[in-house]
Amino acid sequence: MADAERLALLRGLEPHLRLQILGQERVVARAASALVRAEMDLTPPNRPRGSFLLVGPTGTGKTELTLSFTRYLLGPDRLHRFDLSEYQNQSSVEKLLGADRSDPGLLGRALAASPRGTLLFDEMEKAHPLVLDLFLQMLDAARITVATGETHNLAEWYVVFTSNIGSAEAMRMERSGPASIEAAVLRRVTQTLRPELVGRIEEKLVFSRLSPEVQREICALLVTRETARLRGLGHDLEISREALEFLVREGYDPYLGARPMRRAVERHLQEAVVRCLLAAGCARGQVMVGAGGASLLVAPR
Repeated sequence: MADAERLALLRGLEPHLRLQILGQERVVARAASALVRAEMDLTPPNRPRGSFLLVGPTGTGKTELTLSFTRYLLGPDRLHRFDLSEYQNQSSVEKLLGADRSDPGLLGRALAASPRGTLLFDEMEKAHPLVLDLFLQMLDAARITVATGETHNLAEWYVVFTSNIGSAEAMRMERSGPASIEAAVLRRVTQTLRPELVGRIEEKLVFSRLSPEVQREICALLVTRETARLRGLGHDLEISREALEFLVREGYDPYLGARPMRRAVERHLQEAVVRCLLAAGCARGQVMVGAGGASLLVAPR
């Protein structure tokens, strides 16, 4: 990529993330700053290109941030995701690194798939201690050797961990300022995880609980995405104000964040399309709240 083109891409990173990750301005600013420094080759060469610990309540954008920056900087299919709730026993190391000389393991296959990418390890507090030992090696030396004997260099890779550690504290402190919440959550992180592991992670970012106003904005964003996807399938929908308010009410959850909102938007819009297809053979028109206020329907053009 030419220097001018590269700089333009990097200038657009933070605005792009702000459009995708709502209600997390502090996190987005810090993440974008770290990513730009990494992409400008300013970070030490003997460590991963960037390492992040994303903590906070569920459904607040931790995974979405990782997906968004990976797609923007590296392109599609460069994210490799591992749910560490599936790596809770001693054999989990073999699952990651391989069981014998013919098996590179899931991590080895991911690293062999491309020269650059992002490794996302969800719910890191659930991993077996031997798996956490692997992370120490990856973060400290930017390399890992799999069962085949091949050593992979992680200097061009981003390594991201997510965790819900401290979520209870964050939810209880809804009237406190972001700095106080961040301090309380990170204190809980250091009490729960091994300090030598936490110390090797460069950026520790605390996500805030989503306010009702932010969840309304997220609903509008999810509606835009889902209607665009459905339009690509030939279903041209226009969302009425009443339908949007209906989806906000159906999807809002003060404790689970944006995940119930996404499910509500997808389910109700898809059900409206199905009803219209069965009744009229097509789904093009304005989405309205149906009689009784319990569902949506499409008023054909």
